[in-house]
Amino acid sequence: MAEIIQKDGTWIFDGDALRLTPGRDRNVSVLRRALGELTVPLGALAGISFEQGKRSGRLRLRLRDGADPLLQATGGRLAEPNDPYQLTVESERYGVAEYLVDEVRNALLLDQVPAGPVDGYLLPGPAVPLSASAGDGTASFDGERVRLEWNWKTEEAKASAGSRSLALRDITGVEWHPAVGLENGCLRFTVRGGGTKAPPKYDPHAVELWGFKKDPLMALVAAAVQARLDHPAAPPGLPPVPEPAAVPHPGPEADHDALLRRLRELGDLHRSGVLTDDEFALAKQAVLRRM
Repeated sequence: MAEIIQKDGTWIFDGDALRLTPGRDRNVSVLRRALGELTVPLGALAGISFEQGKRSGRLRLRLRDGADPLLQATGGRLAEPNDPYQLTVESERYGVAEYLVDEVRNALLLDQVPAGPVDGYLLPGPAVPLSASAGDGTASFDGERVRLEWNWKTEEAKASAGSRSLALRDITGVEWHPAVGLENGCLRFTVRGGGTKAPPKYDPHAVELWGFKKDPLMALVAAAVQARLDHPAAPPGLPPVPEPAAVPHPGPEADHDALLRRLRELGDLHRSGVLTDDEFALAKQAVLRRM
């Protein structure tokens, strides 16, 4: 197991998944606090990196495209303080960060995890029910319906129609955009048969965002809805893939045999030139540690 504890948060890798827990430091963003602990399975990772600086460094996870509904709904537009897949590392902990990176990379190599996109979400998205207030309204989601309610700052043309209740079955898409410069952001829902090109200020299916502290909380609502919609990369016309049933974990003898087979495979790949000497040594060490 590899673990790094920082003011920004704690990352723990147990060989099968990374557990990301936000820190309690006052600089931790409201979105990361509200999102809470995340468990990222190894199969959802495309890579991990560590960047050193003079005073602090940064750990970064790269997830496979389509693995996380939060990243899908926000389109990679989460600013650095709100990105749960980054961790600020103090200079005296650089060695620990590098060790964690090595452990994760060895596991990715050992398990032959592909870096390409997936056609189903590998993370569950935020828990429901949840609600967020920002900009000109409040968005709530209970797992079946989205409710949009307006406040005194809402444009009269939108507020006059009253609050909106959108059934999940009628929602075909959701997106979150942050405010950038003089351009306002939004949380917008696309509804079957109700498309509009109106700006968020007038769109009854959108909450307009003005760049304030709580704007990122709307991304959690977007992610919770996104997790329950059809995956964008799923083949059309197919029913949703059911959750896999729990499979009993094989006993220690089966694990041992599997690791021996993996050692033989690595040796074959090394002899054939697919793996370099360094890659073979790292992968072999990872297998031996598991044994």
